[in-house]
Amino acid sequence: MDANANTLPHAEIREEVRKLCARFPGEYWRELDARRGYPTEFVKALTEAGYLGALIPEEFGGAGLGLSAASAILETVHAEGCNGAACHAQMYIMGTILKHGSAEQKERYLPGIADGSLRLQAFGVTEPTSGTDTTNLRTTAVKQGNDKYIVNGQKIWTSRAEHSDLMLLLARTTPKDQVTKKTEGLSTFIVDMRQALGNGLTIRPIRTMMNHNSCEVFFDNMEVPAENLVGVEGKGFRYILDGMNAERLLIASESIGDAKWFTQKSVAYAKERVLFGRPIGQNQGVQFPIAKAYAQMRAAEALLHKGLEKFEAGLPCGEEANTAKMLAADAAWAAAEACVQTHGGFGFAEEYDVERKFREARLYQVAPISTNLILSFLGEHVLGMPRSY
Repeated sequence: MDANANTLPHAEIREEVRKLCARFPGEYWRELDARRGYPTEFVKALTEAGYLGALIPEEFGGAGLGLSAASAILETVHAEGCNGAACHAQMYIMGTILKHGSAEQKERYLPGIADGSLRLQAFGVTEPTSGTDTTNLRTTAVKQGNDKYIVNGQKIWTSRAEHSDLMLLLARTTPKDQVTKKTEGLSTFIVDMRQALGNGLTIRPIRTMMNHNSCEVFFDNMEVPAENLVGVEGKGFRYILDGMNAERLLIASESIGDAKWFTQKSVAYAKERVLFGRPIGQNQGVQFPIAKAYAQMRAAEALLHKGLEKFEAGLPCGEEANTAKMLAADAAWAAAEACVQTHGGFGFAEEYDVERKFREARLYQVAPISTNLILSFLGEHVLGMPRSY
């Protein structure tokens, strides 16, 4: 448990989420991890408690809270040894629909997402050939008549595609050689996967080192109603960017939660494990890596809170969001390394849950954006010099 939890924002929410997570101990997650199962019961519990609808306005059945509340929820989920990756996309995807969706789209989808009858968990952006270079994606959506678009292409690392009813999809509606800027001509769509599956949509799971329910998604003349276009055709890249700062901040929250979990586990084991007549925690060689990771976590936490404040105030927060994500991922990885080292051989034993969380924490060095890319962007910003490719 975080010693400073009562002084953090949304202390009451954190405490209630902590109680919910206690119903899903390590055994629950280990069993799912062994078979790469989806945590249906956990997601259902979060939904019924209203946490996955935290950002949805009250008029549509949600809690109408800000991003800092969503951050507190996901941080606590991870600090308690659970995994929010099964459902976190619903929170950061939500912003695109809330900010740019039509009144009809909000009325049609938001109440169902809030009450759990609809899942918005799939985010179709990344492709095999373009990766994070989003403006070079190849998936196309060609308008046919006035009532539909025909989508062809492929996405990869589309997590939770098998467990989602809706997908937020980014596709090119105007060829790149016909636009002034490469960021133009991209459009965002809400895809009803229940209707599309088997009718132009194919999903193939990808087995990975962590249980993240990732998939390849293929579009073969898939039809999307024109009414499912979000906002204005050709402006989708900007809409997606609006949601990316929220994504970075929420992923940073999860990494901070992971760092807290690892640190708590390290401290507990260092106090109880006795070698050569004394607890191993009395050795500075054990203390220092734990303390350093703790300091890294606190620094990332401070920047995260600054980014959340700016986001909720409607201010530009790209630097804070990306830097917080990088620092938090680094802190989680440092805490994970210290935890394994503290536990020694037991750190590799499934029953301790360290190896499972170790694999999960490593992901955020790579996704949703690589720490290398963040450093590259920051280097260009700080030095005022173009990047070298």
